[in-house]
Amino acid sequence: MVKNLTVSSSPHVRTARSTRSIMQEVCLALAPAGIAGIVLFGWNALAIIITSVLSCVVSEYLFQRITHQRILIGDWSAVVTGLLLAYNIPADAPLWLPLIGGFLAIVLVKQLFGGLGGNFMNPALTARAILFVSWSSIMGHYPMTRFMADTATGATPLVSIAAGESVSIMDLLIGNCGGVLGETCKIAIILGGVYLIIRGIVDWRIPVTFIGAAFIAYLIQDGFDVALMQILSGGLMLGAFFMATDYVTCPMSGLGRVIYGIGCGILLFVIRSYASYVEGCSFAILFMNVMTPLIDRFTAGKLFGEVKKARG
Repeated sequence: MVKNLTVSSSPHVRTARSTRSIMQEVCLALAPAGIAGIVLFGWNALAIIITSVLSCVVSEYLFQRITHQRILIGDWSAVVTGLLLAYNIPADAPLWLPLIGGFLAIVLVKQLFGGLGGNFMNPALTARAILFVSWSSIMGHYPMTRFMADTATGATPLVSIAAGESVSIMDLLIGNCGGVLGETCKIAIILGGVYLIIRGIVDWRIPVTFIGAAFIAYLIQDGFDVALMQILSGGLMLGAFFMATDYVTCPMSGLGRVIYGIGCGILLFVIRSYASYVEGCSFAILFMNVMTPLIDRFTAGKLFGEVKKARG
């Protein structure tokens, strides 16, 4: 008798892409923002990037070694976490800050919840939030770029906008403004984000709805000029393209990702406009990370063969 069926365990749909290849492409997409940060802020920015990446990789290796788990640092996910964490730290911060941040991101947020795929919040953003609450004077100390007339610490674009001042769109695009290491040069971030969308690494729905929702909210409240300055200021672009799109912490369905992106944009608008904190991107994304299971519950498709339970 000829066997017509082949039975195997899931997953049944496979692609040539591995976790390692995906993470390597994310690193490639993040490279322009890192290079821009080094050019704009100097060699201490490079030291922070190296320290953060090493802290994440070594923390993951040691934790998996101590707990007798399979060593998975070769999948490059810890490298991505280290880059994102470094990009969320001021370029003049002491090196012990990314060292501690890398440990928190990997051990506290990622490994203690089961490793890659088990964490319910973005590790880099969660570590950044902990660092901000613990050492706010350092995390809130934003240096000006080397190309500005005043190289001392000054107002970031978001502070200037909140004070009713106008900010140069060109300065925001090229990164000639105050901010954390990897968020200032918007051209570099957009190039990396578009690359990931074209390559199919991230779903366009999240960054488009995130940025679009924030822009429309500001457009209604403050007009076109302020709306444009707001979406090009702070960590919105970096968060929309590289952190809100994290596979583990965003919804699974297309509709769910649209809801998630809109939620991130609206929350960012509310925090920036009505709270005492002028940024808000990290907390908006983290809040929506927590909401992801609920969004999935109401937007995920039905399982094949699932029978709806009768009422009563």
